[in-house]
Amino acid sequence: MNDILPPDSARWEWLESKVRALMERYAYRNIRTPIVEPTPLFVRGLGEVTDIVEKEMYSFEDRLNGEQLTLRPEATAGVVRAVAEHSMLYDGGKRLYYMGPMFRHERPQRGRYRQFHQIGAEALGFPGAELDAELILLANALWKELGLQNVRLELNSLGQPEERKAHRAALISYLEQHSHALDEEARRRLHSNPLRILDTKNPAMQSIVEAAPRLIDFLGDESLGHFNVVKAILDANGVAWSVNPRLVRGMDYYNLTVFEFVTDQLGSQGTICGGGRYDYLIEQIGGKAAPAVGWALGVERVLELLKEQGSAVPAPVPDAYAVIPDAAALPLAMSTIERLRSHGVSVQMHGASPSGEGMGSMKSQFKKADASGARHALVFGADELARGMVLCKALRDGSGAQVERSLGGVSEWATTLQFSR
Repeated sequence: MNDILPPDSARWEWLESKVRALMERYAYRNIRTPIVEPTPLFVRGLGEVTDIVEKEMYSFEDRLNGEQLTLRPEATAGVVRAVAEHSMLYDGGKRLYYMGPMFRHERPQRGRYRQFHQIGAEALGFPGAELDAELILLANALWKELGLQNVRLELNSLGQPEERKAHRAALISYLEQHSHALDEEARRRLHSNPLRILDTKNPAMQSIVEAAPRLIDFLGDESLGHFNVVKAILDANGVAWSVNPRLVRGMDYYNLTVFEFVTDQLGSQGTICGGGRYDYLIEQIGGKAAPAVGWALGVERVLELLKEQGSAVPAPVPDAYAVIPDAAALPLAMSTIERLRSHGVSVQMHGASPSGEGMGSMKSQFKKADASGARHALVFGADELARGMVLCKALRDGSGAQVERSLGGVSEWATTLQFSR
């Protein structure tokens, strides 16, 4: 687990602001659920034989009442629990999004920590393939907003339970014939969760996996029709995709469409966003049956990919830096600064030196003003204040131009200090 400090935290704020603006355009509304949930919620929702439940959850017993609790390893189960608990679908479907920390006890790797962060979007109460496509388009639009390059979209359909059941039987029969070549993990999952074997990263098993029965070959007309609508909408919007018949995702709750956005620039952990349809999860955790689809992206991985691609993330800088030669000027200077801030101007105020040298020399203050990135310095000198003025000095345009402004007319000149934001 790690701290996120300035100036790096500014990259997080920039990404979050981009996401909020985009979610607003797509009419998705923010939901915030607890970090701690009852352990059975994740066991029921994710599946008992998934890696997350078996190996990765931070679970503990509440010593005050003996309740089994877990730090959330993902957010979808909690969102679905909240939707069911508060009867949010009584008046129709809901489009929701979230941001926040998740927790998994796994080996830390590039772009992934044991406390990591996800941004996700969920559309609940909508059965149509157009919502699957809308969510994919939403994620694709985010990559454009961020300037991400070399991200490809992979699709698959997991069909419906009866279709998966027929495929499961064929898959188990096939894998049993090759049991001598399966690794320990695959043999353990052979009868409990054979679909996950198809997602193995073991190079020695790739030829077996490639020749295994494909789920898509077991899908009926309705499931195939749903999948075809998704692909047609993506085609109409110029979104490139490829079908990956081995794409199954890591949770048991998916059905029909599943998808991942993948990059080759982050090593073996190349998925930056993944999701799909989960029409049976709400009922599975005790709510009234309702369809749903969603995705989640890894914030650390997206930021790592932006860094890898050399994408420039704007650093926050103040519009102006207040240079205050004499502490006696602080009351008047700070009242002026507050009025500027109330007009939307970002002002960084110089503070007294901890060495006991008061406000410090003008030279040292201008040095800090320049280092702040501010476009202007506001000099609250004794001579200027005596005339009811403040000196505005340009720091970034190369001219070093200086102009005096009236302390009483802040509202008239405040906007001249602002960057184009």
